[in-house]
Amino acid sequence: MTWVKICGTTNLEDALIAVEAGADAVGFVFYEKSPRNLSARAAQEIIHELPISIEKVGVFVNAAEEVIDSVIEETAITAVQMHGDNEDPDVADRIVERRSGIKIIPAISMKRPNPESRATMWDSKLVYAFLLDSGANGKNGGTGERFDWNGSSDSVDAIRAIGRFVAAGGLCPSNVSGAMDVLKPWGVDVVSGVEASPGKKDREKVRSFLRAVRAYDRRVNKATAYSSPASPVRNDIE
Repeated sequence: MTWVKICGTTNLEDALIAVEAGADAVGFVFYEKSPRNLSARAAQEIIHELPISIEKVGVFVNAAEEVIDSVIEETAITAVQMHGDNEDPDVADRIVERRSGIKIIPAISMKRPNPESRATMWDSKLVYAFLLDSGANGKNGGTGERFDWNGSSDSVDAIRAIGRFVAAGGLCPSNVSGAMDVLKPWGVDVVSGVEASPGKKDREKVRSFLRAVRAYDRRVNKATAYSSPASPVRNDIE
């Protein structure tokens, strides 16, 4: 099943909507310039009410190492998404060394030249998954714009060879299955595509997004089952 993250969560109601719809992860943005920015205290209050099985991802943009450490300590997030354009992979190495079990998700801007070179900077053994985003208009994410899925195929394949990846950028209920068909990602991530307004989720859009992803999963699994070679017929008559 495709891993699904509903990002830009700012309140408990929206987090529970994502959980109820079947998401695997919710994301909290710790970046002051984002309209979805959340304080560590507010995130902690939401996380406290969520099931243990749900991944809680903190999104940081060029944040200082001590800031990331502080947020992990206060909120109990389970994963760190490093979404800036100047992230230091060594910081991720040290965070993982100090905090066993924390997952690292480096974001890769697919609208910048040679995005696969950015992926090679990271220790693939420490990367939970890469997040492929558009990074359009000088913004790091949450723009609602997609990157060129077909035109980026060589870069996507190069990144896939390094580690699994999550597709993001401009996804919504109506196009997520198309993105999955082209990109074949391990996971998908959505923000603005399921919002009523920045920072406020639309319940039906969240549900529709998950339904579209799971419907695609079922089609692929069914097709795989039909294409598997039949078991050989045994003849035990001697």
